[in-house]
Order: sequence, then structure tokens, then C-alpha cells
Amino acid sequence: MAEYVVEFGRDGGRVEPDGRLDAPAFHRNHEPIWAALEKHLAGCTGSVVELGSGTGQHVVHFARYTPELIWWPSDLNQRHLKSIEAWRVHAGLPNIRSPLRIDLTDPDWCPEMKTGQGPTSLAAVFCANVIHIAPWAVAEGLFAGACRYLRPDGKLFLYGPFKRDGKHTALSNAVFDTSLREGNPEWGVRDIGDVESLARGAGLRLVDTTEMPANNLALVFARS
Repeated sequence: MAEYVVEFGRDGGRVEPDGRLDAPAFHRNHEPIWAALEKHLAGCTGSVVELGSGTGQHVVHFARYTPELIWWPSDLNQRHLKSIEAWRVHAGLPNIRSPLRIDLTDPDWCPEMKTGQGPTSLAAVFCANVIHIAPWAVAEGLFAGACRYLRPDGKLFLYGPFKRDGKHTALSNAVFDTSLREGNPEWGVRDIGDVESLARGAGLRLVDTTEMPANNLALVFARS
């Protein structure tokens, strides 16, 4: 199971009485992330799973713009799950479900995905800032589950820092990568080529790459 570089709620950030946590990164990146997602989700119906929802702020923001989609947030950390549920209740949006406890080292993700208590035939999967702060087994489980649960026209969205052809796209990413690997040698900024290879093995292919602020990328995968 992956541990966290920052566990929201223990990093000095604000914690509301109901358990809602606040991620500074959300305020910086939610608008550009939504702009990257919107062009692919426009007109879609069905269910979307967010993997590693953290505080739960992103899923609320996305759900406001997509009343025709049902959003299923998830996380592994219990404090995060409490925050996600608190944000869901606070927002009062009918198209957000209670969070699932998903362990991405398990290619099945969670029991609810197989028992009918969770979503099926997903329109999309969204995952931000996870695979570089987790062992590679998390990326493997992420793609295995995405292949299993995405419907034929479904898409997988990954957001975060990535290397290209073995090289960092910015000095800040190289410094970040070094700090991650010093803390845990199984973590680190992933190379797009390695991620593409993993995707191909799961029956997915990279169909879109968008340059994002702060030297991040948004990658979109669809079925081969």
C-alpha cells in the first residue's frame, strides 16, 4: 500500500469541524485540470471514478460542471476519506457518491467494484498526483483496473509530473524526483515511455498529452 508524501490534515493546513481538509494545490490547479478534462468529457454520461481524491475538493469542482455524470471519489487514507465525504455533504450535489476505499496495489481496486455496490462500465477514470508518490505496483494496479472497468469508449486521465525520453522537463521536477527517491526508492517521477508501455499491456494507448502549469502534464488514454 502506498504511503503519502503529505497527509492532508497533518501538514498544518486548515481542518474544518466536519473534517473537510484544504489542499493548497487545489486552488492552483483545479481550473487548468478541468480545462484539460472538459474537452474529453463534454456530452458524456455515466460514471467516473477519481482515484486518490485526497481532500475531495477536485471531485466537487468537476461534478458542478457535469450534472450528467456520476462521480465516485476514492482514497486509501482514512483521514482523506472523511474529508471527501464531508466535502460531498457540504456541496450537496446529487451526482457525487460516497467515497470508495480503493487500494491500487489490488487490480480489482475494491470489493464494491465487483459486487455491484460500486460503479460499472466507467465513462472515465481520473487520477492526479498519485503514481509518482507510490510504488510502481500502484501504477500497475491502476492500469489493470482501468482496463477492466472502462467501457469501450471510456478514457483514463493522469495528471502530474512526468519525464520524457528519460529526461526531466524542468529542473524543479528533477529536484522533486531526487527528494522523492531519497525518501523512498520505490517512488519517483515516471517516464511517459514507461507509462505507455504499461498502458499497452493493459490494452490502452496514449491519445492526448496536454502541457499544464508548473511543469505538469495531463495524459489521456483510451482503449487500443
